[in-house]
Amino acid sequence: MQFLLIAYDGTDDDASARRMNVRQEHLDKVALMKRSGEFISGGAILDDSGSMIGSMVVYEFPDRKTMDERLKNEPYIIKGVWQKIEIRPFRLAKIE
Repeated sequence: MQFLLIAYDGTDDDASARRMNVRQEHLDKVALMKRSGEFISGGAILDDSGSMIGSMVVYEFPDRKTMDERLKNEPYIIKGVWQKIEIRPFRLAKIE
């Protein structure tokens, strides 16, 4: 089952630094999830000036419970980068 995560960073003065301090840890975790097939696609949401203000991720998990368990180890959640998170069931279009 696929899930779409849309998450926005905090808007406080330390938000950008918080993201950058955790970014490599987050990307290392994403690389592991990519190899296991749990990460399908994703990237940073940008503001009009090109600064990162959030993230979009498409995950693949057997069910929501499994995804919620995996997200307990997401560095951007643990270290307070993502402040507003929305998760929805998703179906990636199969374009041939």
